[in-house]
Amino acid sequence: MGSIKEQSLFGFKWNAIGQFSTQAIRFVLGIVIARLLSPDDYGVIGMLAIFMAVAQAFVDSGFGNALVRKIDRTEVDCSTVFYFNLVAAFLLYGILFFSAPAIASFYNTPILTDIIRVLSFTLVINSLSIVPRALRTVAVDFKTLAFAATISAIVSGLIGLFLAYSGWGVWALVWQSVINSCVNVAIIWPLSRWMPKCSYSWQSFRTMFSYGSKLLASGLLHTVYRHVSSLIIGKYYSPADLGNYDKGNNIASLPSLRLSDVFHNVTFPILSNLQTDDKRLIQVYHKYMAVTSMVIFFIMTLLAVVAEPLIMLLLTEKWLGAVPFLQVFCIAYMFDSICRLNNNMLFVKGWSDMFLKLEIIKKVAVTPFYILAIPKGPMAICYVAVLHTFIDISLSTFYLRKMLGIELHKFSILLKYLCLSIVACVPAFLLGLLCLSPWISLSIGVSLALVIYIGCLYKDENMKECIQILLGALKWKK
Repeated sequence: MGSIKEQSLFGFKWNAIGQFSTQAIRFVLGIVIARLLSPDDYGVIGMLAIFMAVAQAFVDSGFGNALVRKIDRTEVDCSTVFYFNLVAAFLLYGILFFSAPAIASFYNTPILTDIIRVLSFTLVINSLSIVPRALRTVAVDFKTLAFAATISAIVSGLIGLFLAYSGWGVWALVWQSVINSCVNVAIIWPLSRWMPKCSYSWQSFRTMFSYGSKLLASGLLHTVYRHVSSLIIGKYYSPADLGNYDKGNNIASLPSLRLSDVFHNVTFPILSNLQTDDKRLIQVYHKYMAVTSMVIFFIMTLLAVVAEPLIMLLLTEKWLGAVPFLQVFCIAYMFDSICRLNNNMLFVKGWSDMFLKLEIIKKVAVTPFYILAIPKGPMAICYVAVLHTFIDISLSTFYLRKMLGIELHKFSILLKYLCLSIVACVPAFLLGLLCLSPWISLSIGVSLALVIYIGCLYKDENMKECIQILLGALKWKK
């Protein structure tokens, strides 16, 4: 597995640098901005989450993944995807622009009209980077993507902070998002060394759309499910409730989704190269699953345990309403990396129709619980996310075993890492029950948990490999 390991190492290093440096910058600046703004300001932005997410899904339409997966891609393919993305972005921007008053009326929040018309232009801006990003991903060139993401996060974050300090309120968040998209595209274009040709192929479009359309349909299902809670809470509950819900969701997703994104971005092009070698594909799959779970299970368990002192310390008492949401979302996101890895396996084998089928089954199975949860309040809606995660893992694993013959007994290692994570975090939980300063509770609790967990895994082969990878990444000169 030499070449696979080298590709994984190089890709993981720069993708991790990009993801974590960007998120660290956004997190630090976001904490300061959140202290200046209120849950209501974040709630107003949260009302638009479903509209922006659905529109962005239509703009991409699965063509980015289709381009990465296509082994014999040509310049005509790339240009075809680029022009489609651009036209789709302008079309969706026009729809949101003219429907803005209706959306504002639905929420009974007049300011949303102007916010939608400004914020939705990011669809057009982001569409320009879809092909350059895909090509850099194919080349496992996450260094370029990392640089663009980091610089855009710094510039947009500082401007957002200045606007929040100057009393711009919710508009500080709007312009931060717009500027982030602009800076990212301005950097990635010259560094990607690609320009669209004056060519468009309907044959190329049909070929990639036959694959991408399934991803579009399944992506829309997932996007609507994930964001419909914001729509419902924003409509029937207060902006503060939605602000706390979204803040808990965002903090919980920060370590899990960022780590999942790193492994997803790195493993997808690598697994795509193994799509014709099932035996090796399964070996790599099991290795990735064990390593990611070992890391993410511990981080999410620890985050759930120290949620209250963390929120008190970072965001002050006005955000304590986000604590229970954060804790429940930690459970849901704990297993997200496995879901993403299972999806990657379906994608690289070209089974986008199977992926769509599974998405439909999952949503149909969860919908009754979702309907029952709505009148019970935001917390009940939050618990449905946990149920959805377990249904997702069960179904995708069942079909991977049926289609590829993955070995279920190797999943037992997940139980090992989960149990060790819980044991390691018990002291942090007990400290949280005492009337201690958040600083003391957090610092001692996190330190004890780390020492216990690393001690328990001292002789674990995956831990040793992780340490080797990290040490190698520090020395990697490529």
